[in-house]
Amino acid sequence: MWQAITQQLSDTLMFQFDLVEKTKLQGGDISESYMITDGKERYFVKLNDRNFLPNFEAEAENLRVLRESSSIHVPEHVLTGSTKDHSFIILNYLVTKPLDDATNSFKFGLELAKLHQWGDQKEYGFDIDNYLGCIVQPNNWTKKWCQFFAEQRIGWQLQLMHEKGVHLVNIDEFVDVIKQRLANHTPRPALLHGNLWNENVANSPIGPICYAPATYWGDRECDIAMTELFNGFQPEFYQAYEEVLPLDFGYVERKDIYNLYHILNHYNHFGGHYLDEAEYLVKKILSF
Repeated sequence: MWQAITQQLSDTLMFQFDLVEKTKLQGGDISESYMITDGKERYFVKLNDRNFLPNFEAEAENLRVLRESSSIHVPEHVLTGSTKDHSFIILNYLVTKPLDDATNSFKFGLELAKLHQWGDQKEYGFDIDNYLGCIVQPNNWTKKWCQFFAEQRIGWQLQLMHEKGVHLVNIDEFVDVIKQRLANHTPRPALLHGNLWNENVANSPIGPICYAPATYWGDRECDIAMTELFNGFQPEFYQAYEEVLPLDFGYVERKDIYNLYHILNHYNHFGGHYLDEAEYLVKKILSF
């Protein structure tokens, strides 16, 4: 397997990459991660089963679009490919540490605001369906934000739960509720990271860097909401973002709607206590 991977890498780099060391890295619940080196150059490799290739291809496209914005730092995509039994994506390797200092947190807040200001898209969605974790994320272009989020985010995840035999709520009725809650909110479509929690952002030698995106054009509040979902970011991050792009009225209520999507997605991946969290958010949204 590694011989096939390094041969494809050599073909891409147009010089012979001879693997002299590979180190398995911690982190990630879905794919295995490695640092590989020929003694000079180092690369980051994510590895999974062969049928995971579409996920890696979508990730490469997400990273390409985010890099095109020239706003936030993301890993440089080097190669996506497959062997007889595995698929993989290779990115440039950077030494990272947690984004937990005030200076770089402030800087990342400014950079995220710059991303959310970039581009001139008229509709919500993305050119391809991609993945949030290993679950497909539909991105059909839609003119109305309330319809896009209610149907392609909340309704989609609830349907996946329903297919597992978990009937959290009447899907059609709850999708209508989400549409009603968002009906008067018409945000300018912003390019989103889409999977922005603290494990997907870090400090690096080039400053703050983020990875594992699930990119699409949507409400910028979705990114901010997710930063608050699992442990949160440093106060300086929010301070910087608000200085450039103050959050709109009603964000506090919408935050629960946007984060319900991620809780449902976590349940569909991992089960367990995420069902209790989903039930809590559903009741809270219905009580608005």
